[in-house]
Amino acid sequence: MRWRAALVAMAVGAGFMPIPPAVVERLYSTRMYLALQSLLTSCSNRAPIAVLDLLIVGVGLVWIGLSLRDVRRATTWFLAALRILARTIVWAAACYLIFLATWGLNYRRLRLVDRLAFDASGVTAEAARAAGGLTAARLNTLHAQAHAGGWAAADGVDPGLADAFARAVHELGIRRPIVVARPKRTVLDWYFRRAGVDGMTDPLFLETLVAGGILPFERPFVVAHEWSHLAGIADEGEANFVGWLACVRGPVGDQYSGWLFLYSELARAVPARERAMLAATLGPGPRADLQAIRDRFAREVNPRVSTAGWRVYDSYLKANRVEAGAASYAEVVRLVLGVRLHGAPVLIP
Repeated sequence: MRWRAALVAMAVGAGFMPIPPAVVERLYSTRMYLALQSLLTSCSNRAPIAVLDLLIVGVGLVWIGLSLRDVRRATTWFLAALRILARTIVWAAACYLIFLATWGLNYRRLRLVDRLAFDASGVTAEAARAAGGLTAARLNTLHAQAHAGGWAAADGVDPGLADAFARAVHELGIRRPIVVARPKRTVLDWYFRRAGVDGMTDPLFLETLVAGGILPFERPFVVAHEWSHLAGIADEGEANFVGWLACVRGPVGDQYSGWLFLYSELARAVPARERAMLAATLGPGPRADLQAIRDRFAREVNPRVSTAGWRVYDSYLKANRVEAGAASYAEVVRLVLGVRLHGAPVLIP
């Protein structure tokens, strides 16, 4: 009984311990984690299905079996419920400690703006408008060639995107090679589609899980975003930035996917009138692709499931010290406008 109490106490202590971000960056994110990532992703890539699925099903069945045993053995329902609750708390504590060790501590590392050259004066409404025009022009230029060349298979690693991702993370100062994960489907796919979740990084076995319904021209960015999490970039807005940077460093189809994502983010960042003017500059091809994405959401997403799911995720992010919560996804616009690589803006006409 003492070890169970100690385990729960360790989990609570780890959750509230004020570790300086610089210490996490130096000892965990750039050293211990990257060594562990190489091992775990290499192993999970060998599995034909998501290892997380096996864990979910296995742990779920064991939990149900032990709970039924408690109900049969207990003299009252209250005692049975107490035992089940105690076991659940202990298991949750163990899970949380493993989560922190395998990936979760990356939430406490230094932010990208603290590790890279960042010019806050470049983040202006005028810069956002100019970026929107540039993005629309890139989409118009790339559309025909991207669709003619097509995109990689959904269940394989795209070599061109993997190479571009390696270059992108190296530019950001991550010197140790990242083992990219083979995109996999999951038993959570039904929930992903109903909640509007395009992908997820398994934080225990470091796998890349992708929703089955995403369109081919969405997939490169979604995969690159999840690979960014594998590189230890936990913040969603920062992962969006790294994923976009990898895409625009890649082959034409991947570039198109990255610019398509950024267009949507920039369109949300400008006033409605300017958004309409920006949309008018798009050619029929990119406009049709954006409509196809909206149609997919309308067809698959359940508003109630989506709202509930994003509220839970918002709470999860805030519990892991991401102050903006789910709103951190929009941080990508600020990073695209303000980050300087090799002394120059990342968004160059």
